[in-house]
Amino acid sequence: MKPMLMNTEMVKAILVGRKTVTRQLIKPQPYGVLYDGALQHGEVEDGDVLLTLTKDGKTEMIIPPYQVGDVLYVRETFLKATGYYHYKADGKHEILDTLVGHSFFKWQPSIHMPKEAARIFLRVIDVRVEHLKDVTLDDAIAEGCQGKFIGCGECAGAGWEILPEDEFADLWDSTIKKSDLDKYGWDANPWVFVISFERVLKDEAMQ
Repeated sequence: MKPMLMNTEMVKAILVGRKTVTRQLIKPQPYGVLYDGALQHGEVEDGDVLLTLTKDGKTEMIIPPYQVGDVLYVRETFLKATGYYHYKADGKHEILDTLVGHSFFKWQPSIHMPKEAARIFLRVIDVRVEHLKDVTLDDAIAEGCQGKFIGCGECAGAGWEILPEDEFADLWDSTIKKSDLDKYGWDANPWVFVISFERVLKDEAMQ
């Protein structure tokens, strides 16, 4: 079972059912064309290999990090205290607020979360390849971004104050190192894997 890292906001969105897809940067970024030199969009079927041309003209294979049917466990920011695992995405807790104030108890980055602490399990149902800016309104909402809508649907003057796509763009850039924004940020429009998933119960995931 493979892990998938999620930040706190992403985990919150998964817990309430708002996030059903995630995008991951393709590294190395294609210099020429993808998908055997032909398809630039479409599903990546089990066993398919993406081909890319490097700047020095060599062909490299890029294998999707996950395949349809893979079951994943989510790594999230956590803390083990009082004999239990606690999760930052659950919000503030009076006891934890006190514990975290001591150097011995600190929130641990998701990268360090052991499998035994996992509480969220996902099954991959689709993998495709696209440019980051190909994201649509529905795509951004599936990423967990709600935007901000003013007024009711049929009211005069109603409309988006903040589009979900714009919220997603800001969220994406927040996950990229400042030194890499020119290569991998929203404005750079990099190639990404688009991974759709559904939640599964722990018992089902462990089968």
